[in-house]
Amino acid sequence: MNPAPNLVLVGPMGAGKTLVGTHLAERLGLAFCDADHELERRAGTSVRELFAREGEAGFRRRERALLAELLAGSGRIVATGGGAVLDPDNRRLLRTRGFVVWLQATVETQLQRLAEDTARPLLQQGDRAEVLARLARERAPLYAEVADLCLATDALPPADAAEALAALLDRHWQRGEAA
Repeated sequence: MNPAPNLVLVGPMGAGKTLVGTHLAERLGLAFCDADHELERRAGTSVRELFAREGEAGFRRRERALLAELLAGSGRIVATGGGAVLDPDNRRLLRTRGFVVWLQATVETQLQRLAEDTARPLLQQGDRAEVLARLARERAPLYAEVADLCLATDALPPADAAEALAALLDRHWQRGEAA
């Protein structure tokens, strides 16, 4: 058992962090927060517009502050943005204030799930398959660094993934304050 006050979902875009997190929160009776959606709500604009106005560095500053605030409490499931692990401070925070689950998805699955998505700024930078493959190469070691548990979501609808994850969490996560 790895005790932690919060459950954090990390992984690439299209892995199912928001949908799986929503189903899991209902199942476990915990509050759920999608960090990107909360950033948009607070900024009054989209992630895409934040990237355009402030650049990725500005967006990442906002993301770091929000994650620190969300994870200061307990009993919450937080779905991070795919790039949240890029920041070393975020990785330290995730490890100390959360039980971290890396939701995994292949590039092929991501392409299928994101086929109609026009809101993600990083997908507007060239060939989608190449972008997703590059992001996977860059970020996989960082997801692995923070992950307490991994779940491949490729073949699972969100509700089934949440059910499978809940069963794994029963064996691996003890809610409580971080050590």
